[in-house]
Amino acid sequence: MTPPVPSLDDLDVVIPVLNGGDRLVQTLKALPAVHQVIVVDGGSTDGSEVVAAGEGAHVLLSAPGRGAQLVLGAQASRAQWLLFLHADTVLDDAAWAATASFIDRPKAADCAAVFRLTLDDPAWQARVLELCVRLRVAFLALPYGDQGLLIHRDLYAEVGGFAALPLMEDVDLVLRLGRRRLCLLDGAALTSAERWRRRGWMRQTARNLGCLTLYFIGVAPDRIAEFYAR
Repeated sequence: MTPPVPSLDDLDVVIPVLNGGDRLVQTLKALPAVHQVIVVDGGSTDGSEVVAAGEGAHVLLSAPGRGAQLVLGAQASRAQWLLFLHADTVLDDAAWAATASFIDRPKAADCAAVFRLTLDDPAWQARVLELCVRLRVAFLALPYGDQGLLIHRDLYAEVGGFAALPLMEDVDLVLRLGRRRLCLLDGAALTSAERWRRRGWMRQTARNLGCLTLYFIGVAPDRIAEFYAR
């Protein structure tokens, strides 16, 4: 039997959503007891906000754009710790145990933490992509938002929090955090591979790399979002 997760009563989970569908239900049902779950809906037309409210989440309505949604969710939080989680990402039991242990560490508030990306697809391409993500995190200290982000509210405020960007808001924040303030925890962030299945493994991966390249050469996030949506 899996041991119960220690108390997380000083943790708020912030989840941005836009037409989250069944994935959002799975994510919400997998959450342990926390101080508050905040779902920020960016204009869904599939009833995502109703689903979230039905699962006991505090629902906020926002203009579309994940950065703006995350900003609003963080502003509504009152707990000392924040966990930003995508609507199609589920943390496993080991990740929740690692979260509780991390929060209890001395000086834990000086660092932010992420989890190991795992895709919900048995294809060999998924395993290759997971390996590439591990290498990116190890060598570039560059996790993406689908790995979750656990951060104390004081550190979040110190680095300026999320920017209200339409895309690349996760990269923008972790670059401000820097390598020395990032930690990889045990446990997996199980994330939907639907966009890779829909667009094709190579095409979606190339699109992601293209967006990152455009960001680093200074292209405006609005233009990058247009490229990503093509």
